[in-house]
Amino acid sequence: MVMFLFLVVALAVVVAAVTLAVVGGGEGGGPLPEAAPERLQDPLPLDRPVRRADVDSLRFPLAARGYRMADVDDALSRLGAELAERDARIADLESALAGARSGARLSMEKPTEEDR
Repeated sequence: MVMFLFLVVALAVVVAAVTLAVVGGGEGGGPLPEAAPERLQDPLPLDRPVRRADVDSLRFPLAARGYRMADVDDALSRLGAELAERDARIADLESALAGARSGARLSMEKPTEEDR
């Protein structure tokens, strides 16, 4: 019976302490000030193409449920646009190279005036 009374008193003390901390907590007595959300500290450079080191050093700030979706979406859309631009440039260069090779092959196969 003594143990039960001790547990009830201890529970009452804990509940009272928590209630006082929640209701009367803080010097101002009011609610906590609104915290500014963290923003992406090292965004991708806008003045030059993205390099591997830029992607490796990219760190997203944590939010309540993981990462801020807007920051991740912005970074992924930027990377996607640059990759598409590079793929188009590579395709143009490969096409030009194939055209130059076929033109060189045709010129080698054509007999010249001296050969006749």
